[in-house]
Amino acid sequence: MQSHNASSLRLRWPTQRRSSARRMSLFVVALVAVCTGLVQAQSPSPSASSGQSAAWPQRALTLVVPFPPGGGPDLFARIVAERLPSRLGQPLLVENRPGVGGLAGANAVARASDGHSFLVAPNTIAIAPHVLPKGAAGGVDVMKDLMPVILPASTPMMLVVNPSLGVKSVAELVALVKTRPGLPYASAGNGSPMHIAGELFRRAAGIDLSHIPYKGVAPSVADTLGGQVQLLFVAYGGGIAQHLRVGKLQVLAVTEKRRSPLLPGIPTMAEAGFKGVETDAWYGVLAPLGTPPAVITRMNQEINTMLAIPEVREKMNAAGIDVRGGTAEAFATEMREDHERYGRIVREFGIKAD
Repeated sequence: MQSHNASSLRLRWPTQRRSSARRMSLFVVALVAVCTGLVQAQSPSPSASSGQSAAWPQRALTLVVPFPPGGGPDLFARIVAERLPSRLGQPLLVENRPGVGGLAGANAVARASDGHSFLVAPNTIAIAPHVLPKGAAGGVDVMKDLMPVILPASTPMMLVVNPSLGVKSVAELVALVKTRPGLPYASAGNGSPMHIAGELFRRAAGIDLSHIPYKGVAPSVADTLGGQVQLLFVAYGGGIAQHLRVGKLQVLAVTEKRRSPLLPGIPTMAEAGFKGVETDAWYGVLAPLGTPPAVITRMNQEINTMLAIPEVREKMNAAGIDVRGGTAEAFATEMREDHERYGRIVREFGIKAD
């Protein structure tokens, strides 16, 4: 009997030890689960982080146009303001902040850090740093303080005349100027792409032209319509299309590398016999340095999607704006190339702002 009891004890002891070990194992598993839950509660999960990114924008967005209303960048910004709010779920305001060759508005956006402010500007801002005194607009460096988002649009640069001048081609204009040296031409201002186009044409044609800078596209167009000046370099997207359609002004050539799809019947300067007059005008969207990459990507995607809408393309084309689009990286490359190229031209001609 005692032997039986001893045997029973020997058999029961391992069983009790395994049971205790199992209870300890369950306790450890439970403890780990509790600790893991506490850590997860204190640290945002990947899904939580993506949820925070998806929450952008959290309030109204602002598109700053660094030029007066009515120009190409302003027209494009207002088309964007009509379409994007429904996709982003927040209002989108257009704010005109002209001054200092576009750098006043650029400076305002560069100083914003809320992730809700963007700049809509022409390639003038890539030229202005070369023609303005250093620090002219609060020290903003457009190549370092702003991040390219998308290059959504461009517009042909044109040589336009008042019909009263009596010329029908670039060759006829050159012949006329040789009998009337010093004929004035208008531009949107010193150091503008229009001014640079005029200087390149003057050199390519070997003629004597006098530059008359205006404070913006609208007044230069108004005086050409009125006959105060009869020769004008201007971008097609500057509200001039209506005057061309009714014959109040006449296009002689575009200063693009190739013919514009918006003006397929108009020759390039090279086709007209005058090479080396290539200039263009684009409108880009930029954000302050430090804007989260997810915001840049979202804005780029939304604008690209908007540009694919037939109604939007038709509206932009009617305003003299050609649809482009693409990646932020492609825009960064083109902006850098323009900055370098126009810098060389400005130094070569000694161009300075007013």
